[in-house]
Amino acid sequence: MHPTDEPEPVSARQSTGEGREIETLAEFDEVSGRGALAGCRVQAVDLTERTAALKAAHVAGAVFLGCPMSEDAAARVRAGGALVFPPVPGLPFNPYRGLLYTPDDLFSGLAGGGYDATPDAHAYDWFQRTKADGDVFSSMLRAIHDDSISDALDELLAGAGVVGVMGGHAMARGTEAYAGAARLGRALARAGFTVATGGGPGAMEAANLGAYAAVFADGMLDEALDILAKAPSFTPSVTEWARAAFAVRERWPSGGASVGIPTWFYGHEPPNAFASHLAKYFANATREDGLLARSNAGVVFLPGAAGTVQEVFDNATPNYYESRGEPTPMVLVDRAHWTEHLPVWPLLQSLARDRSMESRIALVDRIEDAPAKLDSLLTARGYAPEPAPTHAPGHTPGHP
Repeated sequence: MHPTDEPEPVSARQSTGEGREIETLAEFDEVSGRGALAGCRVQAVDLTERTAALKAAHVAGAVFLGCPMSEDAAARVRAGGALVFPPVPGLPFNPYRGLLYTPDDLFSGLAGGGYDATPDAHAYDWFQRTKADGDVFSSMLRAIHDDSISDALDELLAGAGVVGVMGGHAMARGTEAYAGAARLGRALARAGFTVATGGGPGAMEAANLGAYAAVFADGMLDEALDILAKAPSFTPSVTEWARAAFAVRERWPSGGASVGIPTWFYGHEPPNAFASHLAKYFANATREDGLLARSNAGVVFLPGAAGTVQEVFDNATPNYYESRGEPTPMVLVDRAHWTEHLPVWPLLQSLARDRSMESRIALVDRIEDAPAKLDSLLTARGYAPEPAPTHAPGHTPGHP
């Protein structure tokens, strides 16, 4: 995935037959038109208007996951040897969804009803009500949802060079630190990388904003930063914070693509509206490990507190043991922060000494130095991303 390209779904490239995933109505029409649904996995596609196609197709071994369909059609495909897992009524999310979320998905209703009216807020409310009730059904729904998200994320990032940007949620809009993180995201996207963050506010939003701005002239980012500074934090009002982001998206539609991987576990941290693809999880451990594991071209760590410190060593552990293969680059930004305020760097150096990862870690003083340092670590590893295209993608993010 290039930072500015919408990827072709993996399922669209697979041949028909056992295990093929169908995630859109267009894919269903293309495959069912040949009567070739046998062995397919149809995921969260509304088939209420496709009764005739379902009755005519060979469906032996097919699995329908959360696909609305008529009772007549459901009976027919079951009789034909398919499994049907019907939609779960009353949920504020679809556990079987085949694609990642977009900002428009999660913030739908923001304009008219504020954040509390959005699917994101409703899903968090459901999670708060069910996470400790001991109900195995609720636990199963969360697990199915998160597995579906992981599947969609793997399909999206197939073949991409992903750089993770980690940093604290408290970094406020309107600060030089926030502007620096945005310029970092822009530089990485323009270098051909897919930027991935934790998908929340602060440093995470800033890096996604930078990737969004990568397809525009440099002045766009400066103007966007001025607009966002009027709502510096998601507290006290998530609504005003989010509306400022959508004002930027509305003025500059069709920005560059990037990935955010947030969680409902931290419900007080809303997702940001600049990541074009949001892989939002209920299980924070799955989310954190998945974000770092998919950052195959390295991770840049901006100043942060306990969460960022944990991420440093969550990333260092597989690099130390080489359990995911060759160690990937780790670039820590702000020498004073990582050697004095939170002295992570000396420990990381000691851990890496005389191991392969020793040549893959670096500490820089300024955020402006991070892209070049990452590039030097990757060059020593023999890695070079393809140049990023300069055109904006075909989609147009809207205002919910």
